[in-house]
Amino acid sequence: MPRYIILMNLTEQGAKNIREAPMRIEEASGALEAAGGKMVDFYTVLGQYDYVAVADLPSDEVGLTHLLKLGSAGNVKTVTLRAFTKDEFSAAVKKLP
Repeated sequence: MPRYIILMNLTEQGAKNIREAPMRIEEASGALEAAGGKMVDFYTVLGQYDYVAVADLPSDEVGLTHLLKLGSAGNVKTVTLRAFTKDEFSAAVKKLP
């Protein structure tokens, strides 16, 4: 299953409603599972981003739908990266001419 790294920043609304954030994180995790995916890890971080999530999703389309729903709620803005394991990377390198 493809893995994604989701970098998030709180919006003004998300910061204002920070007490609800733990519940929103659990809801997002449940929504991923309902769509056939899984939140592998979730971190609150210091620095350029406020949150980092690692998720396995069955397809880009499922990921897109989830991210559109997350963004439309107005609490976070996201940057999403497709991640490849070291084995996936090694396999790709072996295919080079």
